[in-house]
Amino acid sequence: MPAGTPRAPSGARIVLVSPYELGRQPFNLAEPAAWFARAGIDVACVDLSQQTLDAATFADVEYVALYLGMHTATRIAAAALPKIRSLAPQARLAAFGLYAPVNAAWLKSLGVEAIFGGESEPDLLAWAQGGEVPPEPVVRRSRIDFLLPDRSGLPPLARYAKLNLPDGTQKIVGFAEASRGCKHLCRHCPVVPVYEGKFRVVPVDVVVADVAQQVEAGAAHISFGDPDFLNGPTHALKVAEALHARFPGLTWDATIKVEHLRDHAGLLPRLQACGLLFVVTAVESVDDAILDRLAKGHTRAGFEAALAHCRALGLALAPTFVPFTPWTTLAGYRDLLATLLRLRLVAAVPPVQLAIRLLVPQGSHLMQLPDFAARVGAFDEAMLGYPWQADDARVDALQAEIMAWAMEADKQNLPRSEVFADIWSRTHAALGEAAPPIDPAWFGEPIPHHSEPWYCCAEPTETQLASF
Repeated sequence: MPAGTPRAPSGARIVLVSPYELGRQPFNLAEPAAWFARAGIDVACVDLSQQTLDAATFADVEYVALYLGMHTATRIAAAALPKIRSLAPQARLAAFGLYAPVNAAWLKSLGVEAIFGGESEPDLLAWAQGGEVPPEPVVRRSRIDFLLPDRSGLPPLARYAKLNLPDGTQKIVGFAEASRGCKHLCRHCPVVPVYEGKFRVVPVDVVVADVAQQVEAGAAHISFGDPDFLNGPTHALKVAEALHARFPGLTWDATIKVEHLRDHAGLLPRLQACGLLFVVTAVESVDDAILDRLAKGHTRAGFEAALAHCRALGLALAPTFVPFTPWTTLAGYRDLLATLLRLRLVAAVPPVQLAIRLLVPQGSHLMQLPDFAARVGAFDEAMLGYPWQADDARVDALQAEIMAWAMEADKQNLPRSEVFADIWSRTHAALGEAAPPIDPAWFGEPIPHHSEPWYCCAEPTETQLASF
């Protein structure tokens, strides 16, 4: 076990496991840990992105609960479960988080007896106190009393992803949540099948206290993990103002829909004055027909207008994409790359974002589209999704090629501009065309970004699975 890794308290009754949280210290282990601590139950936390499965941690535990907040985490959990079983054959297993209820049948086939989703802390606690095992997944959307997250059992913040600044310096990053769930119903989003358009806020005083303990632990920047920070704009502003009043020099980032960047444009200068350094926004595509199928609520023109507004404010915008969908064509993908060059966004987009293939998990609202449901195959438990193929086999081949290249480039720590230039050439080659030369000025200026470039809807890497 690496130096500095917390050990389980003697006689721990339950172990909470986070397979992966985008390089961030997991709020969704720290919050239930606080519930167990208040109930007087010894709890240990294991973050598999930073720690290994240690025999001492699992010795004599009665319960193990895995947090499955995203596809990558769920795939890693599947690989880890056999070893967890070997270390703690006596333990009862539960899973919680967005990907737990939608994969309930598969999880039960692996020996997981209890499945929780939504605001799962009360039900998780009742289960670990010896309550009855619910026969069906329990998805709670009602309000709960959030406690100050207990981060004492997690690896130190310095071990996690850093914030890279354009001047080459770094900041230690903390991770907080000001809300859970989302009021929007984007068809491809994994939040939707669980929360069904509802969201719940974390009280301002709890958010501030959680940030305070992370600042004390060395955090100089906070990344908010809310699916959308402006689901509740009044609450978001209260959080921002309270943080700025207590920590005037603290910076932070948040994820905000393009739609909200437009509808709440007047709020952005106030958030920026409170330390908002950059915004992550799920653009997904620059093809209006695809955006409509995904029910994103914005258009290409809307995205470009939001980008222009943020730039006028001096606020960095980091767009994310799902560029490979069943409706993607080679010409459409080339148009995405050309758009990034025209908008000078190459330096703002991690190369892996240009390789993401649409995932269709159980419960996906994409299956409500008749033309889509008819073109996918049967649910594949190995990939935890419905398989699909593009109409043009060259599109699928290009996606696989670009993903392999993006992973290799990440290992080599190559500049984004160099990786993009190669993707630009590969795309034109797939089209049987010569790639036009790129003016280096079209890459744009670097923006602040996290050192962990991965994505919640990506497949796990070989490195992430290696320890199992």
